[in-house]
Amino acid sequence: MDSDTQPEVTVADLDAAAARLRGVAHRTPVMRSGQLNQRSGARVFLKCENFQRMGAFKFRGAFNALAQIPEARRRAGVLAFSSGNHAQAVALSARLHGAPALILMPHDAPPAKVEATKGYGAEVRVYDRFSTDREALAAEIAAERGMEIIPPFDDARIIAGAGTAAAELLEEMPAPAVVLATLGGGGLLSGTAIAAKARHPACRVIGVEPAEGDDGLRSLRAGEIIRIPPPRGLAEGALATHVGALNFRVMRRLVDDVVTVTDEEIVVAMRFLASRMKLVVEPTGALPVAALLAGKVDVAGSTVGAIISGGNVDLDRFARLIAG
Repeated sequence: MDSDTQPEVTVADLDAAAARLRGVAHRTPVMRSGQLNQRSGARVFLKCENFQRMGAFKFRGAFNALAQIPEARRRAGVLAFSSGNHAQAVALSARLHGAPALILMPHDAPPAKVEATKGYGAEVRVYDRFSTDREALAAEIAAERGMEIIPPFDDARIIAGAGTAAAELLEEMPAPAVVLATLGGGGLLSGTAIAAKARHPACRVIGVEPAEGDDGLRSLRAGEIIRIPPPRGLAEGALATHVGALNFRVMRRLVDDVVTVTDEEIVVAMRFLASRMKLVVEPTGALPVAALLAGKVDVAGSTVGAIISGGNVDLDRFARLIAG
């Protein structure tokens, strides 16, 4: 679906997505840490989507999208492109709906995520993300096979599904002054902003992205979508070249700011979450906590909600990172 022709996503869309996900997605825990409160100077509530099915919030949007495709069209199959979490989410959601899935994954995608995607029954095709336009490749294959493309972020169904994580978080915490969410393509941040501003209009919604992939920050400052060359870094799930058009429309209206964190700050957050909260969190999932620990957002004395977006990290890699 053309992003420019998609309608605005509303709270009603989030409510409808929540109904489709009820009994299918996990209602993940909201956790707190005295040490995190002390170091950030705030009361922090973490929505732990690392405990979601397939290990990340992405399941919410993927399942919501597939649930809205007519069964006859689902039988022809669905196609997605992703470095890992959206790949696994679409693969699992397709299996649950009895639909075939083809996933395009970059050549440098984490092996554990590639294997997990195959394990859910999807066909995986690898491409070089530094030389191949994945959206053009996906469109070509989808046309050949008659498959429906499930975009990773620039889609109303994906945004609505992602927003259910924030909606659940807000039901289990006091009114927040700040809500933080990872920013890659913008699906999670957009859905979070819709949920947060509807329930607490005065709260500040802030996206956190890797310093190496600061296209979201640049775009918000410029008032238009800025595209950057394919970035490199630890948080591969947030290393987008640009935010989605529909997502950016929501961001311009509802997101207050975007901050960035370095790879070193991400590792500090991963180590903190593992040692203090016993949580296995992937680099992308640790972005909001990295921003809090590094003092990138003024939250002193505030109540803060933050979404840990996922925990899909190869354990050998995880051990190397947190060991320093």
